[in-house]
Formats: sequence, C-alpha cells, structure tokens
Amino acid sequence: MKVLKTFTRIYVSDLDTVLPFCEELYGVKTELRFTYPEMSLELASVGDLLFIAGSPEALKPFEGTKATFVVDSLDEFLTHLNKIGVKVIREPKQVPTGKNMTVQHPDGTIIEYVEHTQAYIES
Repeated sequence: MKVLKTFTRIYVSDLDTVLPFCEELYGVKTELRFTYPEMSLELASVGDLLFIAGSPEALKPFEGTKATFVVDSLDEFLTHLNKIGVKVIREPKQVPTGKNMTVQHPDGTIIEYVEHTQAYIES
C-alpha cells in the first residue's frame, strides 16, 4: 500500500489558457489530459499540478478537495482508512483513468485517492 504521487489540485475555467504557462514554468509537457464527460470536466497534469477545468457549477462539488493521491491499491487504502475511522465522502467508483474515492482525513482535509488502471498507465 503506497502513495505513488501527490497532485496539488488547481481549479480553472480553461486548460488551454493555463497549460502553456505551466509547461514553460516546469520545463515539461502536459503529462495527461482527458475529459470526464459524466462530470462535465476536463483534467490535465503538469509536474505535480492537477488542473481541473469546468464551469463554476461543474467545479463546485470538487472545490473542497485539496489534493489527489495516486495509489497502488485503492481497495487496500479503503480497508485501511475504514479501520482507522476516516470518513468516506464519495465511495469508490470507475473514472476515466481507473477508479477513485474521496475521503475526509481526521484534520478535515478532503483528499481524492485514485488508482490508475494498467491500460491507462500503458497509454
């Protein structure tokens, strides 16, 4: 059970405006970019930043989430977090990159946990 990567989430209205600046700032290209039609969102990452773009209405349910932890086993984390009494806000579900859940840590911080599927990793 490991956290493989931590993304700081940044909520924006348009990815095409922010990505060129961040690519130059970090000196790397956008690593992932995909649409999440079910939620009317588009996501992209540059370095350790995860940009989530959408209308104010589409972003509203997610704005309280401060970070995304990419983990090796969502099921193992769910079992562990349940044992220690962490509040699950959004139960595990399928998403475009694999599966995710959202939890509230004991200090009140809201974190998304996501496990990428092998097919996504290899793409």
